[in-house]
Amino acid sequence: MIRAWLAMAMLFGGTVWGAGPSYSATGIVNASNYAPGPFAPGSVVSVFGSGLARSTQALSADDIKGGVLPVELNYVRVYVQDSPVPLLFVSDGQINFLMPTVQNTGTVRVRVVKQGVSGPEITVNLVDSAPALFQMEGGYAIATHADGSLLTASSPAGGGDTIVVYATGLGRTVPNPRPGEIPTYAAQMVRPGDLKVSLGGVALEWWRIKYAGLTPGSAGLYQINLLLPDNPGTDPEIRVTVGDQTAAAGLKLAAR
Repeated sequence: MIRAWLAMAMLFGGTVWGAGPSYSATGIVNASNYAPGPFAPGSVVSVFGSGLARSTQALSADDIKGGVLPVELNYVRVYVQDSPVPLLFVSDGQINFLMPTVQNTGTVRVRVVKQGVSGPEITVNLVDSAPALFQMEGGYAIATHADGSLLTASSPAGGGDTIVVYATGLGRTVPNPRPGEIPTYAAQMVRPGDLKVSLGGVALEWWRIKYAGLTPGSAGLYQINLLLPDNPGTDPEIRVTVGDQTAAAGLKLAAR
């Protein structure tokens, strides 16, 4: 009996005591544009490395219980300040997780645990807001017309149109969802007055920002509803700034 127990311990020992996940500070980035931190509460963050999960598993409807994202996928967890956080995707080389909406700002510790084996603890900076836009082919920011159809070079926005620009990292909202909750409601960012949007280097008037907050039905996704000026220009560069944090430059808005 003892010999059999020892054999089983040797056989399954690698599951618990095998090589841990490997990653570094440079591999923890914003999931929308792969830019380094700082991050904001509610941001989707990617961890790049090796040995992060035994196989690929994306979030499915079966993983969502009571409208809340899971804190474990494929025997993988991510901890922020020693608390497990919501997961969206895991694979050998990449993990996407949601920074808790209630996390306090400052320096926080992040670590990946695979099948009970912990990777290194990495310190990252968390700020109130760290805006980032999503990019599609041609260097355009992902945005839609008011009817939900995508803005593209062949279907641009026009002067006076209301559009929706999608973003991450706008931070806490009112109401603020509990960790991992997929909001079914609109929730405006806490300090909408701190948000500035410019097109082609020209700042838009504050009243053109009709809404800035969570996108109902999506975790970690925000939207900015804009009323465009009469002459937005042709494919102007769009800049989004919250406080002293500005989304990476260079993306265009499909407009004429």
